[in-house]
Amino acid sequence: MKMTIKTGDNVLVITGKDKGKQGKVLEVNRETNRVTIDGVNVVKRHQKPRSQQDKGGVISKVAPIDASNVMVVCPSCGKPSRVGHKEIDGKKVRICKKCGTSLDKEFVKASKKEAKKATEAKATVKEEVKTEAKATKTTKTVEKKTTSSTKTAEKATSTAKTAPKKSTAKKSEA
Repeated sequence: MKMTIKTGDNVLVITGKDKGKQGKVLEVNRETNRVTIDGVNVVKRHQKPRSQQDKGGVISKVAPIDASNVMVVCPSCGKPSRVGHKEIDGKKVRICKKCGTSLDKEFVKASKKEAKKATEAKATVKEEVKTEAKATKTTKTVEKKTTSSTKTAEKATSTAKTAPKKSTAKKSEA
């Protein structure tokens, strides 16, 4: 099985006793599908001195964990995300599924330029939508003002018509 994690990547542990910890990948073993991460899965080993210069005792060292328990953290957006693949300049490159930028250092500049173009295009579309929304709001407020003024005029005439009827009804009851 191919691994999407490489040495030097910043990763987040998503399961296990070290869930939530981030660290840099020190070593990748593709045969066993395990990765060694700095500061994650630290175990203690009792070591016997082999010579007079060596010291024995309890030694802490980093043990590998399964690669399926980690997610790559995107350097541009800073969020853990799944890894996708894209072809840039004839080479297959790993990309962030959330923001679309490259995870490989050689192609980060090219993908940042693409991301800027995409955000600029989104910004222009948002501005166009805002101007259209403002135009519709002004027409709606004009319509509301005309309808509200006609409704108040109708209420005034209807209350004027009903007022004498109520007063005559009260006189007849008394």
